[in-house]
This record gives sequence, structure tokens and C-alpha cells, in this order.
Amino acid sequence: MDGRVSFDADPVIDFESPADEDGVHDSFSQLIQEQCHDLHDVIEMTPLDLEEDSRGQITPQPILARNRPLRQEVTSDSSLTDLCVSDDVECLEADSDAPQQTDHLIGERWSSDTLKVLSSMPSRTIGRSRGAIISQYCNRTMQLRRRRQSRPSIQHFPRSARPSIRGYGVETDAAGFEEEENKRDRLVNNLQNLSDSDRVRMLRAMPLSLSEKKELRMLVLNKAEHSVSQNQIPCCSQLKYYIIIALRHGWYGWLSFLSSLQLWQTALKCVGGRFGTGVLSYFIFLRTLLFFNVFLFLVTGLLLVVPQAITHPDQDQNITVRSSWGLEVLTGAGYFSHSLLYYGYYNNQTLQTGHSCSASGNGTSCSSGLSYNMPLVYFFTIGAAFFITCIILVYSMSKSFGQSFRIDKSKGLLAIKVFSSWDFKVIKKSSVRLQRANIGTQLKELVAEVNRQEQKFPVLQRLFRLFIHMLAWIMCLGSTLACVLAVYYFSEHMHGDLRNRTQAASSDPLLKEASLLAVPVVVSSINLLLPGFFNVVAWMEKYDSPSMLNYISISRNLLLKVSVLGVLCYHWLGRVATDPQSLGLECWESFVGQELYRFLLMDFIFMLLDTFFGEFLWRVFSQKALKRKRKPVFDIARNVLELIYGQTLAWLGVLFSPLLPAVQIIKLLFLFYMKKVSLKMNCQASGKPWRACQMTTIFITLLCFPAFLGATVCVTYTMWSITPSAGCGPFRGLKNMFQAGKRWVHRLAAVNPDLHWLASAHSYLVENPLFLFLCAGIFLIMIYFHSQVVDGQRKIIELLQEQIENEGEDKKFLITRLQHIHERKRRVTPRPVKGASEACSYS
Repeated sequence: MDGRVSFDADPVIDFESPADEDGVHDSFSQLIQEQCHDLHDVIEMTPLDLEEDSRGQITPQPILARNRPLRQEVTSDSSLTDLCVSDDVECLEADSDAPQQTDHLIGERWSSDTLKVLSSMPSRTIGRSRGAIISQYCNRTMQLRRRRQSRPSIQHFPRSARPSIRGYGVETDAAGFEEEENKRDRLVNNLQNLSDSDRVRMLRAMPLSLSEKKELRMLVLNKAEHSVSQNQIPCCSQLKYYIIIALRHGWYGWLSFLSSLQLWQTALKCVGGRFGTGVLSYFIFLRTLLFFNVFLFLVTGLLLVVPQAITHPDQDQNITVRSSWGLEVLTGAGYFSHSLLYYGYYNNQTLQTGHSCSASGNGTSCSSGLSYNMPLVYFFTIGAAFFITCIILVYSMSKSFGQSFRIDKSKGLLAIKVFSSWDFKVIKKSSVRLQRANIGTQLKELVAEVNRQEQKFPVLQRLFRLFIHMLAWIMCLGSTLACVLAVYYFSEHMHGDLRNRTQAASSDPLLKEASLLAVPVVVSSINLLLPGFFNVVAWMEKYDSPSMLNYISISRNLLLKVSVLGVLCYHWLGRVATDPQSLGLECWESFVGQELYRFLLMDFIFMLLDTFFGEFLWRVFSQKALKRKRKPVFDIARNVLELIYGQTLAWLGVLFSPLLPAVQIIKLLFLFYMKKVSLKMNCQASGKPWRACQMTTIFITLLCFPAFLGATVCVTYTMWSITPSAGCGPFRGLKNMFQAGKRWVHRLAAVNPDLHWLASAHSYLVENPLFLFLCAGIFLIMIYFHSQVVDGQRKIIELLQEQIENEGEDKKFLITRLQHIHERKRRVTPRPVKGASEACSYS
């Protein structure tokens, strides 16, 4: 029966008769003899071939044994062909189940001409002739020596050779061997005359094995040492050589020291190796927020707090306030009300570093030292801090977009992780165990992503799932709206209660101070309990993908946090700031700063309670009472949104409380170690491994747009539109905070008429909102263009990958077409085959 080749989507391959099989084997033997002509050392079988053959697949690749005759045995059963290699008893079985294979090129019995073409393909012949490779790179090194002034790059080298998984044959011909040795010597000489960087690049580009590259490198070094020993190096050259080596070792040691100073590096590796990249992204995000707050604290501390601390405050600020011990730490009132913590402590004077007067004949002349305009510095410090933070956030977000939204297929990443992820410089046992656990967890995530398939449901079940999702969203949105309304009406009630207590002179000051904690406690309780309700609703929806479940939870928690913060900002800026006299407030900015301090502190306390009751006690209850071995899974969405909520409070409060970033730093430090300990004791890794490739990008994006953008709008509105307090703060007596810069510009123009253009520039650039909107538009356009560039790169990569796949299909088509043409020629003019008589007698 002749083999028919079909070009349909599912080709049906018929096997040839035993006589034709005998002819194919003889052609195969003839091809082997042609390939190994004048060779005694030949290609060895790789483990990959043994594995494929053991599964019943025959790879059309010449199979040779070193210095052993090939023996073919055709059994009486046409479904089994044994190719046995003598002395080693290595048998390759081709099973008759080949038609069930998905790839019609595997398991096909090719003709000798087709096998010859296959064996001559670049992917199968490259890497066999080591002499050709050495000759080629000998010429390259010679060309490189001639143009030493222009250092070449590896990407400029033509890829005429690639490493093959096949072994390299060794030339046994005496002339060929001598010629190869000459080329090898010339290559060593040329490599010796190159610089170190060029030599490293050239050795890396050679398609040779690591052992052969190491051998070439040792030959170059030994020859260099021999030449150095023959030619005495001058003392100055030796001293220069030793100085360069010492500086290089010192630089490498400094870089290693700097890398070891990374904050929480070992702890993050432990978390990532045990719980995966999803939980690791939470701790990385926490560290990022810590760096942002350290930057804010350094800016405000050096430019605002320290200059105000070294000067004496006004006399009316030295007030003794009675307060209950301990309660003022929770409320931020009492002693802290008249301290560097809040806006009201800072004065509106120009601080002088020196002031001296001297008497002369014309009278007394006074000279002042360096002046420090506190209102101007306060205004520009807050503005510069927000501007630099915006630049850092936009840069981090664009960089994270470029790294996480690449076209990285899981199979390719899995291969990279398997073959090239181990760091062989790690020799410490604890580091080895840590790296092994980290790589193992990442492999689990990649394998789970490769094996995860989108489930297809019937129409009725799909409609039912859609109904469940809609019902869940209605429940979540309804509960969020109810909580927002509760916060609004409760804040209005407490505002009226505080006004009544202020008007009533006989009210208890302790009870009045404790009542300030009511709104923060209610808001923190909602932020603690409602995400648990969201988790129950998500459990009813039964999402198959853990990443999708986290994204849905993040969106619902984000909606809750943004809504609550919007109501609170309206309460502070729309109620308290517009009518501070009704509450008896002399400095409403300090009161808002105290409110933000209380909210930040209550948020931290409720996070402690959630860690203890929600994780520790629940783990003990489930293991002791319910007799379950499983521990709760770390809730990434809720914990991340808690971090964003706290950071938004810190950004809102930096104008009213310059030291509030210090409170946030202390909170984040405690939170990191507390969450790390609780994670190891009370939580376990997710039962469904998943790779959080875009989680950090989403966290940075949420931190930028809803959180930082909202805080910037509120702070800008406060500085632009709301009238500051008349009795406190650096902006007392001004219509708005922007007038501090305007007064300074006009003062400079009055002193020096050449600077009159500063007033116009300030009015058009700072006071005019069009310029601010223009800057915001430029930032948005930059983000848009960067996202479009990343999207275009993704599309180009997808097209290139599709082109590679199409080229592979084209090769399969050409090989199949070649086999079809050969079959037609053989049917027209059959060629006599060696051993045909035995085949006929067999049939």
C-alpha cells in the first residue's frame, strides 16, 4: 500500500507494506553511510531521542553508534520495527499507533531523498563541524583586531551557526585534524590579542559547548602567562596592573554591599518562595509606600520642621493644655495640639539666621543675615513634594507597565525558569534552600498557568452564572451605598453634637475629647467588616481563576474606600473649613490634621485586631474546633486596599500635619513585621497556584490615579480656594495660600525693578488654573503615548510569533510535499532496492 499524503487539516497517513518498509530501511542505511563517509566518530543518540522513541515515535534523524556496525532487524510484525545497536542493547521501538499522533511529521516513514534533505537542514547539520566554527571565528577575530577602535557588539555578528542538541563529531582525517589544529592556534592567538571585553563577547558568541569555550579560554590565559614570563614586565606596568585589579575588586565589592543593603531582601525571598508572587507583591508594595513616606518625611522635616524647631515660637503658642494621660495619644489633641505635629504651630514670620547692628559716624547700621520666609517655604515645599511624588509615580507606573504587559508566553517562561534560573554563585545552604523554594513556587505557578484552560459552559449554565454575577454586584453596590450614607449621616450627627458641646460650657472635656474618636471608629469598623461580606459574595460566585477573584475583590474594596474618603473630604473641607466658628475652632487646619491623625491611628489599630481575630483566632478555631488542617489564605485585595487607604490619608494630611508621614512610617514598619509573622503562623499558600505578573502594576496604578490624584485635588483646592485661619499658621491674614507666593514676587519686584517679570510669570503660571490643567494634560498625554507604544510593541511581538509559527507550518508543508513528489516518482519508476528478494520471500 502506497503512502498517501493529504493536505487537509487532518491528514490520514497510511503505512507502507513490509516490502516498502524494507526498502525504506535500506535507503536509510544508505543515507547513514553517505553521512558518515570518512568518519569514525559519529553522532550519538541524545536522551531526547530515546524518550521520543520509547513513546513510539521515530524521529527522522540518522542514528549511529560509535565504531560499531548498525544492525537492522525487520520483524514479522509490521507494527513493530526494532533498531538495535550492538554491545549496548539499545532498542528503539516504533509502535503502530503513529496515526493517532497530532503531528503528522512525527512517525512518518520518509523516503531516502526526504531523509537526506532532512539531515541536510541547518538545524540538524549546524554544530557538527567544529572546524568550520573555529575557522569562521578565527576570521572574525582577525577582522576585529583590524578595527580595534570600533568595539563590535554581539548583535552585529551574523547568526550563521546555532548550537545543536546533537553531539559534535570529531574529524579523524589526519589532514583535516592538522588543519583544524592550525585554525585553533590562530584563533587562540587572535583571542589573546583582543581586549578582555572583546574576548568575552567573542567567546560568548561562539556556538560551542561550555567545556570547549573553557578550554579555549584556558589556552589563551596560559599562553598569555607564558609570554609574560618570557618578557619581563616593567615595574610601573605591574603596579598599574595591580591597581586596576584592586579597584575592580573594590568596585565589585561595593556593588555587592549595596545590593545586600536592600530593605527586607531576605524576608521577601522567604515570602515569595513559600507563598508565591501574589503575596509577595503585597509586601513589595508595602516597601514602596515606605519609601514614598520616607521621602515626604525628609522633605518636610528638613525644610519645615527643623527651621521651625530651632526658632522660638510665638508667646501665645506656649499654652498649657489639660488632657487625660494616654487619651491624647489616640486623639492627637491635648499636648500635641500645640506642637510641631500640626499646621497651627508654624508662624508666618521671616526667620533670620543673624542680625547685627554697628554704630558709625553717620548713625547705627544694621545688617541681617540669611532670611527664611516660612510661608513661602511652606507653600513651595508642599507643592514640590507633591510634584516630585507625581513624577516618581508616573515613572514607576510606566516602567511597571513595560515590564508586566509584555508578551511572555507561559511555556517560554517555563523553559527559561527550568534551564536558566539557578544562580550558581549561591553556595550557602540557607540561601540554596531559599532559592530552591522560590524557584519551585514559581514553577508551580507557571505550570498552573500553562495547564489552566478556559472552561466552556452550556448556554443555560452561562446565563445562570451571569445572573449570579449581576446579583453579587447589586449586593456589593447596595451595601457600599448603605455604608457611605451611614458615614455621611453619622458624621453630620457628630458635627452637630460637637457644636452643641462647644456652646454648652458645662460639658465634660474628657467626654468631648473621647467623642472625637466616634467617626474614625465607625469608618474603620466598616472598612474591616464589609470586605468580609465581599469575600462571602465572591465565594458564592465561584470564580475559577484566582487572579480574576483578586481583581474583582480589589475593584469592590476600592469602590468602598474611595466613596468613604469622598464623604470625609466633603465633611472636612465643606463643613469644618467653611464654618470653624460654630465649632469654636481657632485653627481649623490643626483640627483637620487631628482628624487625619485619628483616622490613620484607628486604621492601624483595627488592622491589628483583624490580624489577631481574623487570622490567629480563626486558625486556632478551625484547627481545634472544626478539626481542619487547612489554614486561611492571605487576603491580598483587602490588605492592599488598606495600604492605599492609609497612604491616601497621609497624603491628605501632609498639608495640615507635616509630621504625619513619620506616623505612617512607624505604622508601615510595625505592619510589615506583624503581617510577616502572622502570614507564616496563620496562613497558607493558595490551593490554586497563580502567577501575579501584573499585580504590582495594578497596585501602582491604583495608588496613582484614585489615591494620589484625589489627594492632590483636595490639597490644591484647599490651597487655592479656602481661606486660612486668621489666628494660626504661616498663612494667617491671607485670602488663600497661593497669595504667599504672590506677595513674595511683588516684594522682589519692588526691591529690584529688573525682576518685575516675575509677577507676570507668577500670575500666569501659578495663579492661572489653565497652566495646571495644561501640565496635567501633558502628563496624561505622556502616559497615553507610552501605553500606546507598549501596546504597539505587544502587537509587533504577536505578529513575529505568528510569523515564526507560520514558517514552521511552511516547512512542514514543503517536507510533506517533497515526500508526495517522491512517492509519485517511485510509483512511476520503481528503484531496485537492496534485499528485495528477501523481502519478497518474506511476503
